[in-house]
Amino acid sequence: MKSINLLIFAIILLVMGCENNSNKRALVTHSQDYNHYLEVEKNEIKDAAQQDYIFWEEKLEKEPNQFPYLVKAAASQSLLFNQTGDINHLIQAEKSLIKANEATNYTNSSYLRSLSRNYISQHKFKQALGLLKIAEANGDKLKATQKMLFDVHLELGNTEIAKQYLSKIENPRDFDYLIRLSKWSDHEGHLDDAIMYLKNATLIAEATKNTGLIQWAYTNLADYYGHAGEIEASYIYYLKALEINPHDAYAKKGIAWIVYSYEKNPDEALRVLNAITKKHNVPDYHLLIAEIAEFKGDLKLKEIQLELYNNAVDNNLYGAMYNKYNVLLLAENFKKTEEALKIAKEEIKNRPTAQSYDLLAWSHYNQGNIKVALEVMENHVVGKTFEPEVLYHLAKIYKANGMIDMAKTLKKELLESTFELGPIIAKKVKEF
Repeated sequence: MKSINLLIFAIILLVMGCENNSNKRALVTHSQDYNHYLEVEKNEIKDAAQQDYIFWEEKLEKEPNQFPYLVKAAASQSLLFNQTGDINHLIQAEKSLIKANEATNYTNSSYLRSLSRNYISQHKFKQALGLLKIAEANGDKLKATQKMLFDVHLELGNTEIAKQYLSKIENPRDFDYLIRLSKWSDHEGHLDDAIMYLKNATLIAEATKNTGLIQWAYTNLADYYGHAGEIEASYIYYLKALEINPHDAYAKKGIAWIVYSYEKNPDEALRVLNAITKKHNVPDYHLLIAEIAEFKGDLKLKEIQLELYNNAVDNNLYGAMYNKYNVLLLAENFKKTEEALKIAKEEIKNRPTAQSYDLLAWSHYNQGNIKVALEVMENHVVGKTFEPEVLYHLAKIYKANGMIDMAKTLKKELLESTFELGPIIAKKVKEF
């Protein structure tokens, strides 16, 4: 009898062990792969950009009417923004580019495109579109302008016009065309095609040995593989990007997300993020740290990080760049849903996309206006975007309106996107 009991106990332990192992995911990341990238002190790219900026500024002091120097100085400031996250660099670049365009009476298409890129970075998409239309009318280097017109129209939700511009730049051997075809495929919900086209573009970039293009392609491939649930491939491409530029904050953030969302290791994710923010700091890092703190149950750290975020975005220089994040934060605070609605409506004026209308619907939902939220979703969002966060909002709105079957259908899809959604929302999805 005793031996039988021991046998039963052993079986129970074996079953429990199997269950525990099934709940654990094999590690994808290894700290020894990326530790040295977190510890790099000297940033040659940043230092070179700083020296370059000083050089052109000194030239301008001697020859203030040489407007090409303004464009050179602006390029240095834009690079400094990319390397540091300091919004002041982006705004200074804008000022220089405005002066250069004024000096040429807005007749130089290259200068117009440069200012448009700056406005895209600031989420001033309508202003960017206005400048690109002038560049298009000017007619010189038209393909370069048409490529950017595709970008801006897609950002503004003008999908049919964007599609027309995509056809105008068609060239399956061109890097710029392939990355836009990839973006279009992703927009249409064809992720496998998006990855295929981006891989083809990556091969072209690698053949040219242009490290800037290669780094960009690697980080974007990493993103796509993450969306597709191919986490190991995503991790590998972030590492490949860091091999090219050890200061690539975006790639490091991608690794931090894998560590947090996939491996459920919040402490290591925070270690990576804390290393990034010493050299590159933008407001949304505070939001990610706050989310990880919530997952850990460290509500004090969460509160501190949200306060740091709010203090950062109080800077008027950010303009509309953080409208999305602000709406999402305010909407879930019952006392501030009116403020969320106001910003969501502003965002629709600036950028009338499905994602902007989702912000409006989500604000109405959190205010208790579930019928209005459903109407906004059905009229402006359903079938127009495949972003998991938007689909999560849609599922919640369906459920609130008694459309349980519709919510359950979305739940199945969302359960395949838990990596993108993150552990906190993933848990809420499972509780539907």
